[in-house]
Amino acid sequence: MGINAGIGIANFTFDDAQGFWRWVDICDNSGIDSIWQSDRIIEKSPNLETMSVMAALAGGSKRLKFGMNVASLGLRDPVLMAKACATIDVLSSGRLLPAFAVGSALSRDYTATGRPTKGRGKRTDEGLQIMARLWAEDEVSFTGEYYQLDRASIAPKPIQNPLPLWVGGSATAAIERTARWGTGWQAGIETAAEIAPIIKAIKARALELNRRIAEDHFGAGFAFRFGTPEEPIVERYNSVMRDRLGKDPADYSAVGGLDEIMQMVRDFHEAGAHKFILRPIAHGNDDMLAQTRMLAEKVMPEIAAMRADSAA
Repeated sequence: MGINAGIGIANFTFDDAQGFWRWVDICDNSGIDSIWQSDRIIEKSPNLETMSVMAALAGGSKRLKFGMNVASLGLRDPVLMAKACATIDVLSSGRLLPAFAVGSALSRDYTATGRPTKGRGKRTDEGLQIMARLWAEDEVSFTGEYYQLDRASIAPKPIQNPLPLWVGGSATAAIERTARWGTGWQAGIETAAEIAPIIKAIKARALELNRRIAEDHFGAGFAFRFGTPEEPIVERYNSVMRDRLGKDPADYSAVGGLDEIMQMVRDFHEAGAHKFILRPIAHGNDDMLAQTRMLAEKVMPEIAAMRADSAA
């Protein structure tokens, strides 16, 4: 598989549904590998429910892969999630990229859905095991602290065998979770310098568990814009991220031209990432489509060249 890049969205920045589907069509007919939808439920800014987007993309695209970036499994029943993922993978002819994490204890999603934040890590651990087994085994019995199954089964099974199981998070528990049950790891909002020791730790722990995660199943992402830092949309983005992270947003985004964007890609690649999720800093149909076209026309050929060089 090697090096590749997809495109990610969090807020619904389109003017309407027609703009969204025009955007999907551009992605589907270019070198862009995949679409990734962030997972937010309670939010004043407009954003789409992630599993609904996965189902829509299954029928609304032909070539693209698509995944969650990343879904909070502590909020969701793992049996229902396993069934949904299997269904979407079947209907898309094997294009779903499931990705899960614990989710923030500060998220209002837990309070609003009546799910306690306490124990969410353990629920996620049990959920990952249950889903992986339901996708692969004819019958699953499971006795955990939070979930119990007696000869449970789902059908049809996913087309992909095994169905990928990407895991997010950078805490010690997330490293253990990825090494023990994941088939890939997806970084959050982190720099190349921050992900390098995490990838190293996951690989080392997986080796101790007699497991191996493929070299090209470590991912990272960042925001980008073909433009200048002085643009109002970039200033607004930086303000939001500064309030959220308490850090310099410039360390987590690439604004400028092809050189600036590709430099960040290369920095992440040197840190151990092979898959990239690039998130446009854009608003409205015309802006999103323009930024996506430039990504497809300028960045993706460079990614393809990197892939060819690594395979040589």
